[in-house]
Formats: sequence, C-alpha cells, structure tokens
Amino acid sequence: MAEGLRERKKRQTRQYISDVATGLFLERGFEAVTVAEVADAANVSVNTVYNYFPAKEDLFLDRSKGVVDRLSRWVRGRRDGESAAYAVLRELREEVESVSPRMGLMDGYAGFMKVVHESPALRSRMWAIGQEVLVNLEQTLREETGAPGEDPLPTLMAGQINWLHGTVMVEIGHRMVAGGKPSEVSREVLLLLDEMEDLLSEKVLNYAVRGAE
Repeated sequence: MAEGLRERKKRQTRQYISDVATGLFLERGFEAVTVAEVADAANVSVNTVYNYFPAKEDLFLDRSKGVVDRLSRWVRGRRDGESAAYAVLRELREEVESVSPRMGLMDGYAGFMKVVHESPALRSRMWAIGQEVLVNLEQTLREETGAPGEDPLPTLMAGQINWLHGTVMVEIGHRMVAGGKPSEVSREVLLLLDEMEDLLSEKVLNYAVRGAE
C-alpha cells in the first residue's frame, strides 16, 4: 500500500526532529540539551516534539525500536532443521560479516556510545530495551514450542540466547569506542562468536528445532 502524503510528511517531520536532536546530543551531551532547545533548533513547538517522542530519551534512541523484536524475528524465521540458538548465531554472523550499521559497525558509532555512557538516563533506557528484548524472546520461544506458562525452560533458554546478542552488542560498542574500525571490529567479533558458540551446551544449541517432533 502506497504511503499517503500526510503519512510521508509526518514520517519526514519525525525523522528531521530526531536528526536535529541527535546532532545536538552528539555535540553537547544528552543531559546538557533540553527538549525546548531541540524544538527551537528544529523550528517546531515543544508539543510537536512530544507528539512524536513521548520522552527525551526517545529522541536519541529512536532507531533502537527495531532491536526490541530482533531476536524474536530471527527465531520465528529460523530454517527447517535449525534451532533457535543456531538461527540467532547465523543471523549475528551475517550481520557482523556484512559490517552492518544495525550492529553499530559504522563510523560515528563511537560518538553515539560516548553520549550513552555519559548519561544515566540513556543507560537506564538501554537497560530497559534489553529487558524488552528478553521478554519478547521468552514469549516467542513459548509460542514456538508450545511450552506451558509454568515451564521454566523458555525463560532459561531466552537468557542464554539473549546473552549472545547482548554480548556482541556490548563488545562492538567497546571496540568502536576504543578506536576500532568497522571492518576490523567485524573480524574480531566473528572470532568471538565462534568462542561464544563453544560455550553453549548441546541442550541450548538444540532447543526449538524447526520441524522437530
């Protein structure tokens, strides 16, 4: 379905406000910039900013929305004969090997992470996003396996599989902040993924195999 003019204008306005805010945060730090200053720089009202972004943190972490259901999407899209963990490992390797900006493998990511590290509010929101990822993954594993609510296995498995994604993202952030180049960090994290896979038990690696009886 084609995007209407009104919808396109709203999307463009939202993107513009987010871009302006991100520029200010990168320049001065998250805590030092007010929503009123963002509105003024974007030539919109404060109410307009809040209409698009309910909280100040949303202005800087707007692009993180796709992360919340990332693991669930990967698990639901696993191939025949592939387990949940192997699906996530495959997707992570493909993203890292392609030097994907979605994984933070891009110029400028160090500046982004520096702003996050210096802001308690952003660190708190990042933690909350991580919890959403975990909760979504647990629910997906229950749906995919038919496990009853009292079964603790999906919770335990979600923690193990989420560890893969969370550790990769943290390592990429650390290495980029330390001055690593995207292509170099990509190669280093691919080796790390091999080591991480070796640490997982067979029970984890063979959980929720698609097509298994």
